[in-house]
Amino acid sequence: MHDWSFWARDKQLPPDGDWRYWVILAGRGFGKTRTGAEWVRAQVQQYPMVNLIGATADDARDIMIEGESGILAVCPPSERPEYVISKRRLEWPNGARSLIFTADEPERLRGKQHMQLWADELCAWRYPEAWHQAMFGLRLGDNPRACITTTPKPTALLLDLLKHPKAVVVRGTTYENRANLAEDFYNDIVSQYEGTRRGRQELMAEILDDVPGALWTRKVLDDTRVQSKPDDFKRVVVAIDPAVTAGEDSNDTGIVVCGVEAKTGHGYVLEDLTINASPDVWARRAVEAYHRWHADRIVAETNNGGDMVEHTIRTVDPTVSFKQVRASRGKHTRAEPVSALYEQGRVHHVGMFAEMEDQLCVWVPGDDSPDRLDALVWGLTELMLIPHGGGNIRRERDPIAARRRSDVWRR
Repeated sequence: MHDWSFWARDKQLPPDGDWRYWVILAGRGFGKTRTGAEWVRAQVQQYPMVNLIGATADDARDIMIEGESGILAVCPPSERPEYVISKRRLEWPNGARSLIFTADEPERLRGKQHMQLWADELCAWRYPEAWHQAMFGLRLGDNPRACITTTPKPTALLLDLLKHPKAVVVRGTTYENRANLAEDFYNDIVSQYEGTRRGRQELMAEILDDVPGALWTRKVLDDTRVQSKPDDFKRVVVAIDPAVTAGEDSNDTGIVVCGVEAKTGHGYVLEDLTINASPDVWARRAVEAYHRWHADRIVAETNNGGDMVEHTIRTVDPTVSFKQVRASRGKHTRAEPVSALYEQGRVHHVGMFAEMEDQLCVWVPGDDSPDRLDALVWGLTELMLIPHGGGNIRRERDPIAARRRSDVWRR
């Protein structure tokens, strides 16, 4: 039952020859996680240090280690490691260790060394610097190697990696693992996306170029990207594009944090907190971000929700500074000046926001604009395209006065 060489498809077994990077570009459900977990299981029999990097801490824990196809699930009892959460590592029965890192914390990789390395969902890493730090540390043993498992996206990091002379690339589709996937998955999900651009990426694992007519391109986003935020912001806002309904089939509520630097006037996209949740949950998430970033204002689009949006926010915290914005112009007209700021090099993403950037680079004027894009446009419009007289908008610091205003509003 645990003989991987018997169960694996040919594409899931390590390639022969002299390679440094085994890059597995595959669609959803192909078996990427199982492949990476089994590779780690085999490597710890030869090397005492086989480390892991996930896109986030949750991904490393829930997918790479504890997932249905993760390391703990694929190992027989005699080989199963102990997961020492407090020390962020796996301790294997034969004495080998696997340190656990996340791409959200590239500085933790500085100075760390690796003999073998499994990097999961590389195209979803927020900070490409995490990959560069990991490669500086991939230097121990007689044959340091990395296994990279990811659904492909045309990021600069991936495109550069594919050009490496010692990279072996394996491509696979969702259909290759059909025997191990639920029939409803094919009836409901695969059939829904077959033949679409999203299906070509998520199912067929194609690396898609920018969409003709889209207002944003990958190159512009990569050219203006920064790894850290500036120290001094003139203003910070939390922008919300609320979903009209709450439920499993509802759209996400876009929540994006943006700031404008005091010295240069450049805009920075700081955080994407978009969520599919009830109004109470997304309101609490937005208010938490408002306080954590010491924001000046929450800006929310209220064409559909009306006063309900402000009421939901003020139910969580009546002291926040809140502004309703209503779409009096078409989405193309609102988005175009913001995309122009990117082309001028005046807006920067702090790290990578994979899902948001997917939306930006595939949206064509005339299509329904998605949640993250809308929230981003509202936030940057508030910061950079609406004059504010040069002064910061201050929050109400008197909770009693704020409560009185809130009570009047409720009456």
